Amino acid sequence: MSGATHVTAPGPRLYDRAAELAAVARLTAPAGDGGVLFVTGGPGEGRSVLLARAADDFPGPAHRVAAPGHRVPWSGARALFAALAPGAPEARRALRTARGEDGLAAAVSGLLGVLPVLVCLDDLHLWDAHSRAALAAAWRRDRAPGRPGPRWLVSAARHHRLPDVPGAETVRLGRLGPEGARALLLNLCAPPPAPPVVRRLVEEAAGHPGVLVSAVRRLGTARLAGGSPLPEQPVDGAVLTEVYGGFLKHLPADARRLLTVVALAGRTEANRTEASRTEEGRTDAGGREAAHRLPGVAVDAVLGGARAAGVPVEPLDGLVADGLLCRADGLLRFEDPFLGRAVLASAPASRHHGVRRAGAPRPVRTAVALARGERHRADRLGPPAAVRALAPAARGRSHLVRGLAALAGGPVMDAHEALLRAAELLRDRAPAEASDARFLAMEAAWAGGDVAACLAALDCGGDAGGTERDFLDGLGAALTVRLGEARPALARVVARDGAEDDPRLLLRAGSAALVLGDTAAAARIHARALARARAEHRTALLPRVLEHLAYAELRAGRYSRAARTAREGLRAAEPVEQPNTAAHQHAVLALVASVTGDGPAVAEHAGLALGTARPHGLVQAATLAEWALARDELGRGLAAQAAARLVPLVRPGPRGGHFALRMLVVPCFVEAAVASGRTAEARSAAGEYAVWAAQGLDGPAPALLARCRALLAQGEEGEEAAYWFGEAVRRHEGCGNDFERARTLLAYGTWLRRRRRPGAAREPLRDALVTFERAAADGWADHARSELRATGGAVGGTADRTAWGLLTPQQQRIARFAARGATNREIADRLALSPRTVDHHLRGVFARLGIRSRVELPGVAGPDPRAPGQDGGTEAKGLVSSRARRSAGSS
Repeated sequence: MSGATHVTAPGPRLYDRAAELAAVARLTAPAGDGGVLFVTGGPGEGRSVLLARAADDFPGPAHRVAAPGHRVPWSGARALFAALAPGAPEARRALRTARGEDGLAAAVSGLLGVLPVLVCLDDLHLWDAHSRAALAAAWRRDRAPGRPGPRWLVSAARHHRLPDVPGAETVRLGRLGPEGARALLLNLCAPPPAPPVVRRLVEEAAGHPGVLVSAVRRLGTARLAGGSPLPEQPVDGAVLTEVYGGFLKHLPADARRLLTVVALAGRTEANRTEASRTEEGRTDAGGREAAHRLPGVAVDAVLGGARAAGVPVEPLDGLVADGLLCRADGLLRFEDPFLGRAVLASAPASRHHGVRRAGAPRPVRTAVALARGERHRADRLGPPAAVRALAPAARGRSHLVRGLAALAGGPVMDAHEALLRAAELLRDRAPAEASDARFLAMEAAWAGGDVAACLAALDCGGDAGGTERDFLDGLGAALTVRLGEARPALARVVARDGAEDDPRLLLRAGSAALVLGDTAAAARIHARALARARAEHRTALLPRVLEHLAYAELRAGRYSRAARTAREGLRAAEPVEQPNTAAHQHAVLALVASVTGDGPAVAEHAGLALGTARPHGLVQAATLAEWALARDELGRGLAAQAAARLVPLVRPGPRGGHFALRMLVVPCFVEAAVASGRTAEARSAAGEYAVWAAQGLDGPAPALLARCRALLAQGEEGEEAAYWFGEAVRRHEGCGNDFERARTLLAYGTWLRRRRRPGAAREPLRDALVTFERAAADGWADHARSELRATGGAVGGTADRTAWGLLTPQQQRIARFAARGATNREIADRLALSPRTVDHHLRGVFARLGIRSRVELPGVAGPDPRAPGQDGGTEAKGLVSSRARRSAGSS
């Protein structure tokens, strides 16, 4: 079905659809105000036919829009606009100027206005996520009561999670009853089929309209008339593939492969039942039906068979949640028996063979032996040479399974070796799986800090092309410090894979963005990967995605988000037993705790990270954990201890820290080394850091380099240190890492105070204090507070009246109320804030003004410009009046 305005023609016939047609009638009633009606159903159950009937019967303008053939972002929105206003330039402008979901929702509403049009959207589950979200926002927009608006009739597969739209109605198509099926069959055939044929087809199709239509189309006139006998299975694999093939094609590949394993195991039980009946002499219709259905199989048998065949088991929970599989009493079965048979019919023969040859448990292995008795022999795959060629593929998948297990909870370089072997064996036989194995092998080597092993994983993709070629070449060039070649290739990966909905490709694009130093893009892309992994119920993939996202947010300076993501990652890693991923998340939490100054938390998380990282060779996680411990020591004034801990992390070579983190650690090392008298080592590290910072791979690097130079110039005569501190503060603007800016301000203020310039030191120290308090970095805030107090700025009676103008308007209002004696609750009521927010602002005011309590506020609070000569008397009276009313009420 293509997006087009309908033409007047006789509507399609529908049978046993009285309730569904009544719901459509309510939606399209002339006196109605519009709304949304969702129609859900399985493949071939008549969703599109119902939409066509509604469009044909609607008296006003009706538009039918199908899902686009591809799911790139906003492709569905473009198809919708093309159908609603073909050739209209204002529609094209509205689409171009719309920004985000809300913008597109407004554009759709504006285009339709209040016209009583009917918009029929088919296959919502195949629309891209961006367009679905924008449509949901458009459906939720308020409309003026009593005014007619657009009617939306939306079809979706039964397993699709519909958006929450207030007032929307949902109807679910089911199977036809016997009379409805007979009526449909007689309508399809001219002349009418023979009565025995009618009975047989109605029985075989089990009320499924699409199956009935396909079976009739394939049987031919002679068989329908009874002149030729019907085949043993009128509803055979070809019929089911025609009905279900499109639905299966759009399922994720891993989900399709797991469904194949379930179907093969189910066929084992069906064949066993049929064999038993044959031995007992029972060949009645019940036996024939049992052979055509797939009974339940043990969950453990399916999981074991899937793992042995290299089939991921992560999609299982999602398939059950979506209603494609039913899990009860330890058994798995297809909710729709036709779907199970369609899976067997549409799956490539090589996939059947791969499952059989991979050491599956007995229910799956038995399927092989019994299948041979039914003429499903291996010789159907081709000549013996082709059969032998499948053995390396099975071995490759076995290596892939072992590599994934080691990557999740074993020595990471063992994982690298197994995954590299899997990529080599699968390269010519299963290119998509080989590509995954290459990327995972590179990830394992990256986690182990082995550049040579990373390059080996990249080099084994010699036959790759397109975006994967760009990824392999770009990352290889970056690892060998050929950034001119790396940047364009990796930028193409970010642009292409970053627009995909496949979480595996999004992980690749996010990794490319991190290598380029685009931390904002990396965080955004990994957040999309997380959303897709959740939507697809990829429980085993979720911890890896959360690990990538936590690190991206950490690099972007979003510490609270990184901590939240890491905690979710820990919860996700525990049930699927991925201790290596958990170690990385503990390392991230340790680093965040070193920012907030929570020493016990740093020690706890770093210890848990190192407990796994050291025996498993997780150099990246170990480096992050050691860095966190050193930052905590530096924050507690243990500079010498911190410098000693950091020396191995900034040292190049196999005994040093992680190659991708070494330069990121240098600014912290320079600060600790200068403070502990290791100036020569600090100067050498800063020189190497200067070369790296010039490459533009880290946003805050220029500011941190200036800070390093300022720290190194502190002991020299002249104003060189002042110049570099000023440069550092200037370059921090716009970098997006407020914590590092606050550390620079703290170092600058401390240097000024020690140069006996307390007045000049107060401003950077106050700014640092406010930032640390905002970030809940209590340890660093205490350090800044003690330095500020040493300048005299925080001592009672020495408040800085000139700093009043530096407060925000909100801070000034809160300070005036507090100066007049208002409580935090009273200020919150007056300004529509929470008492906690008021307290936060007051702490910032105290730090900025250099005072310790609200008792000192009257001496520094400026006049209220809105009440000349009254010093804000109107607002003060309001507070006094409200307080008096409360007192009177309580008395």
